[in-house]
Amino acid sequence: MDTTPLDTTPTARRTGPTRRRMLGTALALGAVAPLGLARTASAAPAAAPASSPAPSSGATSPSRLTLPAPTGPFPVGMVPLHLRDESRLDPNARPGKFRELMATVWYPARTADAAAYPLAPWMTEGALKAFLDDVGFPLPVSLAPITAGHQGAPVHRAGRPLPVILYSHGAGGHRGDHTIVVQELASHGFAVVTVDHTHDGITEFPDGTVVTRDGVAPGLYPRDYAADLLFLLDRVVDLANGRNPDVDGRTLPNGLLGGLDARNIGAFGWSKGGTAVGLAMVADQRIRAGLTLDGRMESNPAITTDIDRPFMMMTANYTRATSPYIATFWGHLRGWRLDVQATGAVHNSYGDNMTLIPQAGRLIGLTEEQIQSQVGTLDPDRGVLIQQAYPRAFFDLHLRGRHCGKLLDGPSKAFPEVVHHP
Repeated sequence: MDTTPLDTTPTARRTGPTRRRMLGTALALGAVAPLGLARTASAAPAAAPASSPAPSSGATSPSRLTLPAPTGPFPVGMVPLHLRDESRLDPNARPGKFRELMATVWYPARTADAAAYPLAPWMTEGALKAFLDDVGFPLPVSLAPITAGHQGAPVHRAGRPLPVILYSHGAGGHRGDHTIVVQELASHGFAVVTVDHTHDGITEFPDGTVVTRDGVAPGLYPRDYAADLLFLLDRVVDLANGRNPDVDGRTLPNGLLGGLDARNIGAFGWSKGGTAVGLAMVADQRIRAGLTLDGRMESNPAITTDIDRPFMMMTANYTRATSPYIATFWGHLRGWRLDVQATGAVHNSYGDNMTLIPQAGRLIGLTEEQIQSQVGTLDPDRGVLIQQAYPRAFFDLHLRGRHCGKLLDGPSKAFPEVVHHP
């Protein structure tokens, strides 16, 4: 949900027609419009089989917005974690309080057991209500999307630990912002750890405390996001070594402890989160591969340290041609590197907004031009496929050594919209 002018500025309350406000308005109006869509709490819909085709990003169910189904062979499991970094005081919290974070581990689940576990919501109820308060409209939670993640399902174990990918959201976002990408990776055998950067987005803690971005000073910078990622790295090591890092000691899914490969970790992020991935790779060699989704790569000081590990940029608004920060960062990539751009994409084209905004917009009769002003002219269904295919191909290659087709080698007939920049 990153809409701030500069990722290097402290957080502040935003006004005007941000993506969050537009989406919330569309959701709320859709809920009260005479379309027969708003109805009180219904049971979560059954998960689509992992092998089934993704539903059209323009389609809506009678009760809620939808996310496309992941395409991998495994059902998806997930579990939230409440974490506390006792090496850092949080300047945005009350004096003397350590930094606390909410994270989620997504993973391939055991096929025989997954269906017995409930599907997770896109956001927790308290966080979703805070989201709706921010946009100024009441909305029944029954309209919000449900993910493919089965809460607490046993982990699929195939004789070796799972490669791990960390995820960092953009300014003002939350750890569910790129669920399409996250559950796609999990369905193909990766463990993905997502995190809320507390005080620079919306997060809910297990005791019901909801923390938002509003009224925060001094705010968070990309380096603060990077510090969260480095802390998360250590928690991955805990899990890999059989230690439960959850502050509340919640029971973890069967097979998660000892099931992660702490020697095989990648990271990706959007906007400010993409910048944080670059900073974290400079600081810690344990991140073996990094991916940024339209990251601005703008920090103070600029990133001028060489990175000798694979790095991929999927760009839209922020490119080497438009930003000296990105051009400088690219010049310091000394390992495998790739710069691709989806024709017609804008900054908000990457993420779940690519499918949720068109759905919500059509509920209230927005024109295609109005929808495109938010998510670009790239066809939403194609945008979803690009988000599913390219990150998976990148991490398959650099974390598992699998060269799945020639998607990263040059222009692809399967994705003619994607331009490779040498």
